[in-house]
Amino acid sequence: MNGLMYIVMGKSATGKDTLYAKIIKAHPELAPVIPYTTRPIREGETEGEEYHFVDIETMEQMKKDGKIIESRCYHTVRGDWYYFTADDEQLSGDSDHIMITTLEGYEQIRDYFGSEKVIPIYIEVSDVTRIERAVGREKKEDTPCIAEVCRRYLADDEDFSEDKLEKNKIVRRVSNEDLETAMSQIEELIVDERC
Repeated sequence: MNGLMYIVMGKSATGKDTLYAKIIKAHPELAPVIPYTTRPIREGETEGEEYHFVDIETMEQMKKDGKIIESRCYHTVRGDWYYFTADDEQLSGDSDHIMITTLEGYEQIRDYFGSEKVIPIYIEVSDVTRIERAVGREKKEDTPCIAEVCRRYLADDEDFSEDKLEKNKIVRRVSNEDLETAMSQIEELIVDERC
């Protein structure tokens, strides 16, 4: 990868997917990097858009082949789910790239490509907004699981603690209480990084 890598991240239900889609639409020059997961596909998701959905055996083979840049495992109430980024054909060329991942994923990608090439876009909203969005999303599942919403909420408090954000020098934050304000903050960040 020769260009910049913009990393969109934040706690669950902060609106990362919505903002990511808007960024891609506003900036078609940014090449999206589709991460991989072993979790089941959700209602409304499409293979190769939000994620590449693979089984454990495929992931293990990619690991043996040295293709995995970063990975994490979540011990959910529905079983262990892996998420990872692969050094595949998506990262070839001189384009700037963009993807969604976690703070842990950002840290590993930054260490892999170098901090001068990896730009964090940290999305946040109030805790009340997050809970409302998470419960609304869970209600759309065939078998809603509020225990998973609670697990994710508590895990996010640990995964995105202020200490970890500070350690990773995440100082610019984008508030997504209002979508248009969030987009204007992201536009400013992208322009600043390209200058």
